[in-house]
Amino acid sequence: MSLLRELVDLNLTETTEKIIAEYIWIGGSGMDVRSKARTLPGPVSDPSKLPKWNYDGSSTGQAPGDNSEVILHPQATFKDPFRRGNNILVMCDAYTPAGDPIPTNKRFNAQKIFSHPDVIAEEPWYGIEQEYTLFQRDVPWPLGWPVGGFPGPQGPYYCGTGADKAFGRDIVNSHYKACLYAGINISGINGEVMPGQWEFQVGPAVGITAGDQLWVARYILERITEIAGAVLSFDPKPMQGDWNGAGAHTNYSTKSMRNDGGIEVIKKAIEKLSKKHKEHISAYGEGNERRLTGRHETADISSFSWGVANRGASVRVGRETEKDGKGYFEDRRPASNMDPYVVTSMIAETTILWKP
Repeated sequence: MSLLRELVDLNLTETTEKIIAEYIWIGGSGMDVRSKARTLPGPVSDPSKLPKWNYDGSSTGQAPGDNSEVILHPQATFKDPFRRGNNILVMCDAYTPAGDPIPTNKRFNAQKIFSHPDVIAEEPWYGIEQEYTLFQRDVPWPLGWPVGGFPGPQGPYYCGTGADKAFGRDIVNSHYKACLYAGINISGINGEVMPGQWEFQVGPAVGITAGDQLWVARYILERITEIAGAVLSFDPKPMQGDWNGAGAHTNYSTKSMRNDGGIEVIKKAIEKLSKKHKEHISAYGEGNERRLTGRHETADISSFSWGVANRGASVRVGRETEKDGKGYFEDRRPASNMDPYVVTSMIAETTILWKP
């Protein structure tokens, strides 16, 4: 096993200029992250310089067997924390051979919104709080929970310490450092309210980069749980009963919101969001109705609300933003399994481009 470890850790730069590029894409379910590797003749940092590639879409639920070729277009590169050296991770989106985006390619439409001159001028910033749950590999039960039983009630686990409160910290810390190594702007981590549940935050990130970075951070986390022998879940309500669900709270601001007098821009943006509540909810993640019940720090899914420092509202404005008269707000509705390309671009489209 030690020889195997040495081979895994081989430094290719000592013997060759060739690098390994791991191409990453989103599969047919909209949440399954797929990847495969290829050798390139030398280091590459500009995604436009990378070759397009293809994969068998019939094996990912994205193409029929008699016309299965799907084309990967490289869109963003990151340093590879697993192979290290000059090796890279490549975030891609998917197209037909004719060049049309396939239905599960949500990045394409998001990029159109973020490329709009009015959106570019507003420089939308995002900070996404990605919650997730770690499960045991051999039984469908959260990490640290007694098999067939339950831990003590919620209370001591949020940001908790100790072997009876924090389960999976090595996984979480490994992910934190791996994301920083990769070049992802991960801004923090914490233990969540339900035992076995954690959160990481990506941001601030501008426009389409928020989606790219969050997807690659998810990929890295799934690779690390694979190594650790744990199972990663983004289910918005992984355990029924008196347990918190898992969300992806999305913090958002524009240049106008960050400037003096921005609180009035924020209020107008929230009013727009209220008028499109149902449309946003329908795109904010599968199974979100199991999470947004009006309990466990959530608003009810059927109604829109907002408030200052209110974690039971659909949208929360921070005390500091209220005090400064400018800043950002937090959309607390997105589920943990939301597509960040969809959520970030939808918020920008509604608050910047939509003229009711």
